[in-house]
Amino acid sequence: MFYFKCFIFITAIWQVTVVSSHEYLLEGIYCGKANCYDVLGVTREATKSEIGKSYRQLAKKYHPDLHRDPEDKKVAEEKFKEIATAYEILRDDEERTDYDYMLDNPQEYYAHYYRYYRRRMAPKVDVRIVISVTITIISVIQYYSAWSKYDTAIKYFMTVPKYRNKALEIAKAEISENQSRKNKKSKAQQKEDQDRIIRRVIEENMDIKGAYAKPEIVDILWVQILILPYTISYYIYWYLRWLWKFSIMKQPYGEEEKLYLIRKYMKLGQHQFNAIDEKERQEFLDEELWIKDNFVVWKQIKDEEAKKALAENNKYKQYRRYIKNHGVGRMTFDDS
Repeated sequence: MFYFKCFIFITAIWQVTVVSSHEYLLEGIYCGKANCYDVLGVTREATKSEIGKSYRQLAKKYHPDLHRDPEDKKVAEEKFKEIATAYEILRDDEERTDYDYMLDNPQEYYAHYYRYYRRRMAPKVDVRIVISVTITIISVIQYYSAWSKYDTAIKYFMTVPKYRNKALEIAKAEISENQSRKNKKSKAQQKEDQDRIIRRVIEENMDIKGAYAKPEIVDILWVQILILPYTISYYIYWYLRWLWKFSIMKQPYGEEEKLYLIRKYMKLGQHQFNAIDEKERQEFLDEELWIKDNFVVWKQIKDEEAKKALAENNKYKQYRRYIKNHGVGRMTFDDS
C-alpha cells in the first residue's frame, strides 16, 4: 500500500512537471502560451484545406478594418496577429512537424528553441543558387579585369616609340591607303584609323605574357571548376609519369621538365615565369639551372649583384646615411 501511494505521488509530480514544462516551452516561440490548433479552432488531425478554411473564416471575422471602435479594433488586431501566426506555422509541413514534436515532447526544452530559431534564421534561398551566383559574379569580374589589364598593356605599347614605329612600318601600306582618302575623312578620323591599325598590328604581333596576357575563357573560375576533374586527373598522370621516367628510370630531362624545375627553384607561378623574356629563359637553360647546385651558385651571384647595384644607388646611399646618423625611425620633413 505504501509503495502504491508513492507511485501515485511520483506520477502526479511528473504530470505537473510535464504540464508546467509544456506551458513554459511555448513562451516566446510559435503561438506563445496558446495552442496553435486551438487558435484556429481545428484538431491536430486537420488537413491543410481545413486549416486554410478555418483561417479565412477567422481572418474575415477579426480583420481590423471591419471594426470601427478603437478598443474593438485593438482587440481585433491582436487576435488577427495570433490567427496569422498560427496559420503560418500549421500550413508549413516541416514547421508543423516541429510544432507537433514540441507538443509531444515538452521536456526537450533547448531542442525546441534550437529548431524554431534555426528554421526562422535559415536562408530561404537555396544555398546552391547562392554559390552559383557568387561564382558567376567572381568569374565576370575576373574576366573583365583581365581584359582591362590587357587593354592597359596594349595602350602602353602604342605609346612606346619602339613598338609604335615598328607597327607603323608593318602596316605602312594600309596606312598610306587610308591617308589617300583624306578628302573623305578629317584629320581626327585619320588619326583614329591610324591608332586602330597600330593597335591591331601590336595585338597580332606582340606576345604579351604574365598578368597582362590576353584573357582566355579557360582561365575564369567557372571553367576552372568545370574542368577540375580533368585537372586533377592530369596532375596525377603528370606526377606518376615524372616518378616513373625521372625517378625510377632515370631518363634525362626534356626542355619542358628543365623549365619546370627552374621555375620551381625560383618559386614563381606559371604566369610570372611566362612573363620572363624568351631570351632570358634560354640563358637559364644554357647555364643548366635545373641542376640544384648550379641554381644555388647562380642565385648567390645574382643576389650579390643586386646588393652591389643597390649600394651604388644614390637614394639608397642617402637612406643608409640617414639610418647611420639618426637610427631606425620615421623620416620627417625636418630631417630631409
